[in-house]
Amino acid sequence: MQRMRRAPVVAAVLAAAFLGGAAAERVVGRGGAEAVAAVVGAPDELSYAFRAATQRVAPAVVYLRVEGQGRARVEVPEPFRGTPWEDLFRRDEGRPAPRVSSGSGVIIREDGYILTNNHVVEGAERVTVVLQDRREFEAAVVGRDPNTDIAVVKVNARGLPVAPLGDSDRVEVGDWVVALGYPLHLGSTATAGIVSAKGRSPGVIRRNSEASAPLEDFIQTDAAINPGNSGGPLVNLRGEVVGINTAIASPTGYYSGYGFAVPATLAKRVAEDLIAYGVVRRPRLGVQIADVDPADAEVYGLDRPLGVEVVRVEPDGPGARGGLRLGDVIVGVEGEPVETTSRLMELLARRQPGDAVTLEVVRYGRRLRMTVELGAFDAPARTAAKARPTSSGDATRLGFTAVELTAAQARRMGFDGPGVVVQSVDETGAAARAGLAPGMRIESLNGRRVRNMEDLREAVGSLRPGQAASLIVRASDGVQQIVNFRVRG
Repeated sequence: MQRMRRAPVVAAVLAAAFLGGAAAERVVGRGGAEAVAAVVGAPDELSYAFRAATQRVAPAVVYLRVEGQGRARVEVPEPFRGTPWEDLFRRDEGRPAPRVSSGSGVIIREDGYILTNNHVVEGAERVTVVLQDRREFEAAVVGRDPNTDIAVVKVNARGLPVAPLGDSDRVEVGDWVVALGYPLHLGSTATAGIVSAKGRSPGVIRRNSEASAPLEDFIQTDAAINPGNSGGPLVNLRGEVVGINTAIASPTGYYSGYGFAVPATLAKRVAEDLIAYGVVRRPRLGVQIADVDPADAEVYGLDRPLGVEVVRVEPDGPGARGGLRLGDVIVGVEGEPVETTSRLMELLARRQPGDAVTLEVVRYGRRLRMTVELGAFDAPARTAAKARPTSSGDATRLGFTAVELTAAQARRMGFDGPGVVVQSVDETGAAARAGLAPGMRIESLNGRRVRNMEDLREAVGSLRPGQAASLIVRASDGVQQIVNFRVRG
């Protein structure tokens, strides 16, 4: 059948299936109805595509049985909660106890290297890999990366079936995908759905205390993913692995329509490092970043609130040496558009320390290109911005109060001279959400220098309700930071 006729044929088949022959003819016309008749008894092309993709990858999908030591947990029956009998149930809680769990994995090299999730093998004392043909192997954990939730294990075997890793950058919302794995102790299982979103950051990796620089840029899918699917592949209809199934968003802990997979391009980069070095060599830009919001867009002269703002620059760090400044907005890396912090981190994570990358930057409305040589993380570090402070107090219409310090007071706080310091911040205000915190010294407001309270009052007085305010502040460690938010109405 010619390619150009597939769309009307599919439409006609669907119409016939849901409406019946006569009704289908009214919807698609006589020609469409004739097309239905032409394909009666012919192979269903869409079913064939799913079947072929599944059969290409399924032999490389494995079951992981993981044994280790955990802590006993006890669920107290409802009638005994809050009664003296509750202690009887809880007497063994917290004691060391054998832990047996399971997950999935996918073979990426014929000599026994298997890609899975970090949380599947974390704390493992023994890992058993079961192939689809029921052969079992003891596996060694080659390396784990809590920051991406990726791990590699290896079995002593050769000539194993291998799943091809695809280019996850080519994945688009609406693409059909198949999730493969071993969920709920049911055995090898395939489920189908579409790509629901890209660049998701649901916070699941940040909950792991081992993750020093969590990187979340998940592919979201509505293909059913359940406990046991973790570490298994998400596959496109070309039979390529485009993601590693990692997490679900569910109030029950079981599938409710939202699953997340680590992009295959990132997983491949991490796996290569784990195999070669046992750890991930993570590149460092040397700046603190945040997603651009509408107030930022107004300050920086952007058409839309997209991109990643540089809110803090490490003195003499890789970014500073490459020309990055406070208030720059990164909108691209090597020609790839950047709209969120997770996307920027994912693109940089594909590189190695020492690599030179070209950044597309908007500097207060002016577009620039600059080359930065990436550094390396010597120790765990955390990239975070716009954290919500815990202090509160009386707030001005900007959402904070300030106090003028003498030279002596400023020195005691670690500053090199007198100035105006944030005293308290309204927790519910835009300034708090943008990252303003007590103890920061205000150096300028919308380009006006702030040396004392009179300077601050004049700068605040010039602001209109709803206007974007851009503060340059300095923390006690001496590093500047930019904070943008919208003035209250």
